Amino acid sequence: MVKALLIYLFAYLAGSVNFAIIFFKLTGKDDPRLSFSGNAGTTNVYRQTGIVWASFIFLLDIGRAIAVAVIAIYSFEKQLLPWAGFFLVLGNSFPCFHDFRGGKGVANYLGFTLLIAPSAALASAATWLIVYGIFRITFIASFFMVFILACGQALILEWQFGAISGALATFLLILFNHRKNIINYRKINEGSSE
Repeated sequence: MVKALLIYLFAYLAGSVNFAIIFFKLTGKDDPRLSFSGNAGTTNVYRQTGIVWASFIFLLDIGRAIAVAVIAIYSFEKQLLPWAGFFLVLGNSFPCFHDFRGGKGVANYLGFTLLIAPSAALASAATWLIVYGIFRITFIASFFMVFILACGQALILEWQFGAISGALATFLLILFNHRKNIINYRKINEGSSE
């Protein structure tokens, strides 16, 4: 039990290192949370600096998530694995090193799942591209992606209760992180229907 708690703590602390915020500081730019969505994630980096730096941040997030997944795979029984992903996303969303204001956790969850359920990760990325191509709204495409990631983890881990609850908790956390997007989207649609 102590080992599990230490690994969950490590996952949270690893997630709390926000590469977007660090990159902006190192390059003398304003905090990424001060513009556009107020989020310190890949999409906001793209809006502020373009595709090259957004891709760089995305790859750092994926790499960090894979490292956490490797440690979890070699340390846990199957049903506890998704909870390491949950704490990774929790750290990314509410980073202790950055005033508890971070990203939304989608890239981290994708990277974490890439090692645990690679087919689900690839399917979720393809689904993101299709849904985004249809709706042209990033967060809606992300919801489909995260749903597939959560289901893929539960499936590969044989629908054990711990795996299902960890995957569901992570899915709900990422939905919660997008609450402002949902509210703004509803306001726009309600305004256009009047």
